[in-house]
Amino acid sequence: MDEIADKNYVIIDDFFSNKEYKIVRSYFIHKLHLFTPAGVGALNNNTIREDIRGDYTFWLDKERDIELKNFWDIIEETMLIFNRYCFLGLSGYEFHFANYPPGGHYTRHLDQFKKRNNRTISFVLYLNENWQKGDGGELEIFKEDESSLLVEPIGARLVMFRSDLATHAVLKSNKNRYSLTGWLLQTPSPLGQFLG
Repeated sequence: MDEIADKNYVIIDDFFSNKEYKIVRSYFIHKLHLFTPAGVGALNNNTIREDIRGDYTFWLDKERDIELKNFWDIIEETMLIFNRYCFLGLSGYEFHFANYPPGGHYTRHLDQFKKRNNRTISFVLYLNENWQKGDGGELEIFKEDESSLLVEPIGARLVMFRSDLATHAVLKSNKNRYSLTGWLLQTPSPLGQFLG
């Protein structure tokens, strides 16, 4: 909590137990055939822009994806901790699996939409086995002084950051790059907080 309050991001290796990590990764692999090209923009403004991002996603649903019960429990506990210590008023979440194939990238951006500002904490859990330097796909987090930090997408590594403050990019991947990505929300995603 202190790190994310101070730096707007935190990196935690081995966030899940090895058993839980393997369950999540196995479920990811099982769903790969259902992934679709990811777009940019919220709700009805979502469009495919390969010049901006080149990943494929599969959106998760707590009621449907019961194989991930322990994951959902961990997310709800994490939300309670954020609310207790950071007073964020989190009340919902949305998650998807993401695969960046070779050449896949995501240009610099914030995780908040122009007309929906309810994403509060971004959450990225990497699911890559035997990731090596040169495989690409690093998360680049830009700091307030415009310097940046490169985070390698190593399996079981978790990155959390402020959705409204931490500008970031995904560098070009040289092989399939897997993650479980999502957001802790201040209001349920269908409602949002619409601006202007």
